[in-house]
Amino acid sequence: MMCFASQVKVNWNPNPDGLMKHARVIAKRVMTDLEKVGIDDIPCFQSNVALSEDRLKSLNSEQMKLLLHDSISPLPLHKSLILIDTLNECHEECYYGHETLAMAKAIVNNISNLHFGPEVGVGMKKDDAPVISPWLSNICDMTRDIRDLARNINTSSVVHHADSRQIMTLIEEKSVDAVITSPPYPNEKDYTRTTRLESVLLGFIHDKTELRKYKQSLMRSNTRNVYKGDEDDVWVANFPEIQRIADEIEAKRIALEKTSGFERLYAKVTKLYFGGMTRHLAELRRILRPGAKLAYVVGDQASYLQVMIHTGNLLADIGASLGYEVVGIDLFRTRQATATRKKLREEVVLLRWPG
Repeated sequence: MMCFASQVKVNWNPNPDGLMKHARVIAKRVMTDLEKVGIDDIPCFQSNVALSEDRLKSLNSEQMKLLLHDSISPLPLHKSLILIDTLNECHEECYYGHETLAMAKAIVNNISNLHFGPEVGVGMKKDDAPVISPWLSNICDMTRDIRDLARNINTSSVVHHADSRQIMTLIEEKSVDAVITSPPYPNEKDYTRTTRLESVLLGFIHDKTELRKYKQSLMRSNTRNVYKGDEDDVWVANFPEIQRIADEIEAKRIALEKTSGFERLYAKVTKLYFGGMTRHLAELRRILRPGAKLAYVVGDQASYLQVMIHTGNLLADIGASLGYEVVGIDLFRTRQATATRKKLREEVVLLRWPG
C-alpha cells in the first residue's frame, strides 16, 4: 500500500480535466447502481430501504479475519465495494492509480470507523457514511495538485518496493547524496495494522498467508513480526548497551512473572530492531557519496515493561561504529508515553558519511 501510494504521488502525468471527467462518470454510475436498490449515498437525506446484511456486498471470511473488528460497518462497506468494482470495470490506465488512491484515503478518513491515537483502533461505529462525495473530493484535490505541479513535470522520481537492508541490488554504488527517513521505532506498534483496511479492500492482501509474507519482509520492530530464523540480532552481539537493555527487559519480565508469548519476545525484538538498523546502515555505505548527509527521525521508547530505550543515542553509536560521523542529535518534539505519561524525546539523528 505504501509503495503504491508513493508511486501515485510522484506521477503527475494525468490530464487533470480528463481525470475529473472520468471520475464523474464513475460516480454517476455508482450512484445509479445504489439507487436501483434504494440506497442513497447522502446519509442525512437518505430514505434507504432496509437491506438485510446477506443482501449487502461484503468480503469473504478470510479477508474479514484480517480486519480490526467493526473497522467498517456493513452498509458503508457495501457501497465502498460497489465503487471499487466500478473502478475496476471502468479501468483507464492513466487514471486508475489516482482514482484508487483517492478511494484508499476516503476509506480511512471518511468511510471507516477507524481512529488513530497514536495506534490505530476502532472509534464510534457509523451505521452509514457517504462514499462517493469524499472520493470525488479527493480527486478534486489531486487535480489541483497536478495543475500546480505542471511546471515541474520533468522532475524524475523512482519508487522501489524493496528492503532497505538489501539496497545494493537497486541503487548504483556511490550515487546518493542524502538520506532522510523516519524508520520504525522499537515498540509494540504493528505498522501493518495502520494500512490494513485499505490494503484488504483494494486487494493488496487477501489472506493470512499473504499478510505473514508481508510482515516477514519488514524490519523487526514489534513482537508481531518476529519469526523463527530471524538473525538480525547477530549484528549487535558486540554492542554492550543494547545487550544490557535486552537483559534488563528479560530480567524484569521474569521478576514480574510475565509469561505470554509476546512478552517472552520483548528482549529478542529489541536486539532484532537494532540489528536491522545496523544492517541497513552498513549496507548503505556502499551507495553513499563522500560527504553524504543522513537524517533519521526516531523516538525514545519504553514499550517493553517500561524499560527506557534511548533510540537516537543508540543509533548514533551504531553509526559511529560503522564509520559515520555523528553530526548531532536534534530534538524534534516530545510526546507523552501512554502508560507512564512521561515525556519521551523524538529526535533527528544527523550523520555524515566521510567516504
